[in-house]
Amino acid sequence: MTDRHHPLVHGGTFAAVDDGGDISGVRTGGAGRPGLPDGLFVRDARHLSRWQLTVDGAVPQTLSPVADGDTARCVLVPRGGRQEPPACTVFREQAVGDSSFVERLRVTSNRPVPTTVRLAITADADFTDQFELRADHRTYDKPGAVRRRQVLAHGLEFTYQRGEWRSCTTVTAEPAPDSVEETGTGARRLVWTLHLEPHGTAELTLRVIARPHGEKRALRVPRSPAAVSEDLLAREGRFMEGVAFPTGWPELAAACARGLADLASLQIPATGPDGEDLRVPAGGAPWFLALLGRDALLTALFALPYRPQLAAAVLPALAATQATEAQPASVAQPGKIVHEVRHGELAHFGQVPFGRYYGSVDATPLFLVLLGAYVEQTGDTALARRLEPHARAAVGWMLDHGGLTSRGYLVYRADRGGLANQNWKDSPGAICWADGTRPNGPVVAAGAQGYAYDALRRTSQLARSVWADGTYAALLEQAAGDLRDRFQRDFWMAEQSFPALALDDTGRQVDALASDAGHLLWSGLLDKEYGKAVGRRLVEGDFFSGWGVRTLASGQPAYHPLSYHRGSVWPHDNALIALGLARYGLHDEARTVAHALVDAANVSGHRLPEVLAGYGRDIHSEPVPYPHACVREARSAAAPLALLTAVGGA
Repeated sequence: MTDRHHPLVHGGTFAAVDDGGDISGVRTGGAGRPGLPDGLFVRDARHLSRWQLTVDGAVPQTLSPVADGDTARCVLVPRGGRQEPPACTVFREQAVGDSSFVERLRVTSNRPVPTTVRLAITADADFTDQFELRADHRTYDKPGAVRRRQVLAHGLEFTYQRGEWRSCTTVTAEPAPDSVEETGTGARRLVWTLHLEPHGTAELTLRVIARPHGEKRALRVPRSPAAVSEDLLAREGRFMEGVAFPTGWPELAAACARGLADLASLQIPATGPDGEDLRVPAGGAPWFLALLGRDALLTALFALPYRPQLAAAVLPALAATQATEAQPASVAQPGKIVHEVRHGELAHFGQVPFGRYYGSVDATPLFLVLLGAYVEQTGDTALARRLEPHARAAVGWMLDHGGLTSRGYLVYRADRGGLANQNWKDSPGAICWADGTRPNGPVVAAGAQGYAYDALRRTSQLARSVWADGTYAALLEQAAGDLRDRFQRDFWMAEQSFPALALDDTGRQVDALASDAGHLLWSGLLDKEYGKAVGRRLVEGDFFSGWGVRTLASGQPAYHPLSYHRGSVWPHDNALIALGLARYGLHDEARTVAHALVDAANVSGHRLPEVLAGYGRDIHSEPVPYPHACVREARSAAAPLALLTAVGGA
């Protein structure tokens, strides 16, 4: 096993293999670092926990390791010395499809005489839930759980059952293995004895199909890794079709193309209010191949001028999961938009709260922002009419349970079983004073108020122009104006000429200088004079790392360049900042942010990661990776499109 894992993503299916194409069940990253989960994952469960090749009873040597890409290819040989060249060479190719994994092995003899090679694949499926593989190393009771293995004519089958929960992984091979051996563990070994002619070649194809609990579709395994590549290329081509990339800035064009390709591979199935099938962007791989409300909404907003069909799918998918009653365990309240939808075993049995989890203060206003922006961009009023009850319910949540009427702001409280913070910076210490102290009790996060302001304004326009309800429109306009006045009175820190990150339960300003201020520019909440002051402040040296705006300005005691939300650089955060800078006429500053992000993408094959460390460009000439980042993330994939909107091809 190597320390490097290579991700393969296809919709809701994710695999990580090492340099030689193996899956060991051991996670990368070393002590204290979570790394990538090793295995084949579908709907939050690991459907292959071991997949290891041996040649003549030994692990082969890797001549050409797996490279980054949608197909894993490597070249392997039996271990030997300079005086004894290897008897054969193994060319290995792998890919993931929809709930499937396919591998082709080509074994070529290097000898001028007949040669016999014993090839084996050791396979296992432990069906571990992804939440068990997180960095917190929590364990969960699974009473009555049973795993079984059954040999089939052309392979074997692994099953897992716990009460009504049942999952299955089927492995088939062409040609069928000569034998299937026990290993003394749960794994089984598929064995072939290959008789090769002088310099002859033999080929094997192995196909794995994962059937998670509740899967009712007729699943089809791709015939080969090449077929998967063809399908992905065709899908990516359709996703990019018609998008005018900037000709004067080829690096931004490449980042946009890479982002669209990643978005094509991150599409997962969802269901609309009438049971219609939809495809929506997942949050990201490996941990978040699921519908995340905030992430899907921001992704669709960034892509809206170029791929409005994303919004046309995300909006009904979230309407279908909108809460209709109060459920404290999942933080659900009538009208609230879902934060996260999970399909795994632990969610099914209520051992984690994320089956349908509503711990987000900002997904609901962002739902309304996207609906209004979609109508403005496309002129498609039919969707706004169809979703009118959902939009009104979302406004109702903001005014009632959300706190706009009683508290004057959207407010959240830490969820003991779920998320402590429920704005976009949702790690436990993300909302803090400059010295790192955390507020107790209910929190009023600044960025969410900007979203609420924009949501009220846009929904007012829908009420007036689409729903023909002038009275409701006037009510929302008044609420938006009042929110703006209150915010600038309560949040503005005159000494710093900057808005507070949040208010605590007593109304005291949480004074950390944070990038959330840029979201207020995007939403248009600040007066022009305040907005321009904030925008210029965000590109000063303590905020701007050279690769983007830090989540927290350096020099504050709370700052740490490797903190998730207290000093790192998030591409999607910077995309919102760039859009906000452009909105306030700060075009030079917007270009500064855009060029920094594009330069960062240029270092890693034009792909923006979920998050970067906050180290300055003056300290290190390349962006420093954040060690726990998603390898592909929808908001980051769409961020170059937002930059294109903000600055054009300049």
